[in-house]
Amino acid sequence: MKFDELDQKMRVYETVNDVCVLPDIYMVARIDGRGFTRLTKEVHQFEAPFDVRFRDLMVATTEHLMNCGFNVIYGYTESDEISLLFAPGENSFARKLRKYNSILAGEASAKFSVLLQDVAAFDCRISQLPNRKTVVDYFRWRNEDAFRNALSAHCYWLLRNQGISAKAATRHLTGRSVAEKNELLFQNGINFNELPNWQKRGVGLYWVDFDKQGLNPKTGDMITTRRRKIRVDYELPMKEAYSDFIEQFLIE
Repeated sequence: MKFDELDQKMRVYETVNDVCVLPDIYMVARIDGRGFTRLTKEVHQFEAPFDVRFRDLMVATTEHLMNCGFNVIYGYTESDEISLLFAPGENSFARKLRKYNSILAGEASAKFSVLLQDVAAFDCRISQLPNRKTVVDYFRWRNEDAFRNALSAHCYWLLRNQGISAKAATRHLTGRSVAEKNELLFQNGINFNELPNWQKRGVGLYWVDFDKQGLNPKTGDMITTRRRKIRVDYELPMKEAYSDFIEQFLIE
């Protein structure tokens, strides 16, 4: 069999099950660390419940994903996960899901591993969202998940640092309300409201325009050019204010 015939025959097995995202559907990728509890707590022993070094690794990985060939208009990271909102007109690889999932997981794993100087792995899934409201709801969901996780994590590690076992600390917090958890922290000298916002709300990354001064090599004149760069936002709003914040990225 000639190569061209063999190539045509075998490529069917790669592409027959391809699923493509329909036009006018919003795409959001969620990239999650695989086995990160052991990696960050046992192998590298990052500070619990939050470590600025780990935050910065996740932010750098998110920024890398926003620069790796896809048109990403907003990135968000909390804990060991990253969410990416693609521009409505994003059409790389004809919007084939297997391409987005494999490339983003691979890029995240490679970048984080290089930064950490150890092997780290991420998985990826794509949410197909039908309208702007659902996109806003998605990011509200992750934003509020960050808040709940931060509150529980601070309570858990408060108890652990008091000598309570992992099982006992988990049991102690099970079923407790947000108010009760806040009170537990407050009674032990921690005002949850005063903790850094990036711990409670996550970190947002988005493109901003700026003017850059430069020298025209032909004329010798100073000129101003319009460029763009990624802004890292550690002070995200919450609730309805965060909904309004996300809406701005969806205005065509």
